[in-house]
Amino acid sequence: MLRKINQVLLGGILCLSFVACNSVQKASNPVTEKTTMYQPIKVHTPKRAAGQKDVVNLVTPKLETVRVGFIGLGMRGPSAVQRFMHIPGAKVTALCDIRPERVEKAQTILEKAGVEKAATYSGSEDAWKALCERDDVDLVYIVTDWKSHVPMALYAMEKGKHVAIEVPGAMTMEEIWSLIDMAEKKRLHCMMLENCVYDYFELTSLNMAQQGLFGEIVHAEGSYIHALDDFWTAYWNNWRLDYNAKHRGDVYPTHGMGPACQALDIHRGDKMNYLVSFDTKPFKGKKLYEKVTGKSGDDFQNGDHTMTMIKTEKGKTMQIQHNVMTPRPYSRMYQLTGTKGFANKYPTEGYTVEPENVSKDDVPNHENLSSHGFVPKEAKEALMKKYKHRIHIELEEKAKQVGGHGGMDFIMDYRLVYCLRNGLPLDMDVYDLAEWSCLVPLSKISLENGSAPVEIPDFTRGAWNKIKEYRHAFAD
Repeated sequence: MLRKINQVLLGGILCLSFVACNSVQKASNPVTEKTTMYQPIKVHTPKRAAGQKDVVNLVTPKLETVRVGFIGLGMRGPSAVQRFMHIPGAKVTALCDIRPERVEKAQTILEKAGVEKAATYSGSEDAWKALCERDDVDLVYIVTDWKSHVPMALYAMEKGKHVAIEVPGAMTMEEIWSLIDMAEKKRLHCMMLENCVYDYFELTSLNMAQQGLFGEIVHAEGSYIHALDDFWTAYWNNWRLDYNAKHRGDVYPTHGMGPACQALDIHRGDKMNYLVSFDTKPFKGKKLYEKVTGKSGDDFQNGDHTMTMIKTEKGKTMQIQHNVMTPRPYSRMYQLTGTKGFANKYPTEGYTVEPENVSKDDVPNHENLSSHGFVPKEAKEALMKKYKHRIHIELEEKAKQVGGHGGMDFIMDYRLVYCLRNGLPLDMDVYDLAEWSCLVPLSKISLENGSAPVEIPDFTRGAWNKIKEYRHAFAD
């Protein structure tokens, strides 16, 4: 009997020892089973029509004079008309707004500038169509509410006009693809008016990145963080707050997306593969809507704060944020993270670079640079002077005189006209419009599916690697 008890005890000890050893073995090899790879939610990519080709790096015949028709003369339209009074080779030939007094006010800008009056259109929701049909309009400049952008742009291109569209260029995937197809079909420029890519710090940082100061750019960040409490009631028929009330997602992504995508050479050697979005509940949005409109905000859709992460084909990442509700200092974030350096605009402008990546002849106190903090003020100023972009060298002083978000708007308009006059590819094409605007519908899909990954289509339909890097075009 005692012998049997000893055998049982010995067997139990051996069993426990085996389990313990086995447990240790499993703990030291945690990945023993094949993990499940979750595929992003697919979105439809329509086939390109037979005979239709991409418009990557599109060039069109030179225009000695770029004749412009403006649609939308509310918040931003008049300032755009004013800027065009200072651009060589541009002529405003037509003005349109649904409100006649807006058109009359814009006409006085031309009169004060001493130039020929423009044809005017107003009073009807379809008045803009006659502007698009004019023979003396080469470029239709659309500065209306978001929902009107695409119908106007499509009609203008159908009538043979280049188009420039305020941000965001389109709000749905159907709209985005319709603009791409029309631009490809008609071989016309369809550009989104994204001004932030011409910001002095951001364009200088882009030049640094392109010249290798930061090494390989592996991550970029951007945002639109701007409390709009002082502006909501200024939007015609309350269109902007209404859009946020009815739609969930990053509905205004392009100020952050533009500079980030240019730094990562998107559709010029790399492409975005998928995104994942997160948002808060509309804690303030609901109450704000009730305050402004007097209506119930129980069904207010958009979260106060939205974040989106993006992965590219080459394994790089982006983070984009949107918040127009809560009180915070204005920020577009703008960060570039590289293997040898870093750029940051908000809340403090600064650079971090490895000492061996800069010359002692270019940067004072070269030996004091560190990877742990921003370079000293003197070094930052020296770097910005050395890497000042050609566009700013040529246009900075004039841009500051004319104005428009510190000069960004003037440079944007000037470059648009310059490229059209010289038969050059525009700084931003229809695929930029698509990529930077697609966060509007795709972030919504992610959010409504528990923050699931969502595929980002290749809007070039195979041409994303045809050009190997993003660069601005010049005539000389």
